[in-house]
Amino acid sequence: MGFELGMGQNIVITGYLTCAPEDLDLVLKILPRHIALSRAEPGCLAFSITQAPHDHCRFNINERFVDQAAFDAHTARTKKSDWWHKTRHIPRHLGVQTV
Repeated sequence: MGFELGMGQNIVITGYLTCAPEDLDLVLKILPRHIALSRAEPGCLAFSITQAPHDHCRFNINERFVDQAAFDAHTARTKKSDWWHKTRHIPRHLGVQTV
């Protein structure tokens, strides 16, 4: 994601991903590490990906970064991660806003 948003404002990402049933075990296995690594990043204010109670293949995404630079660093790290390489085929539906 290469979003160009105003500098100095928090970047908030909300949305979801929906995996195929055959990918569910993989997502559940590698998701905790992705969350932990993301939360440990400088500039990450909040990061959660939670399984929806009504659809076990849907995961709700809520992220907040201190600014555009922190979000860009997160995106760069993620694109090199095991999480991305194993799940990049899973559709994501995300919205980005500054607050």
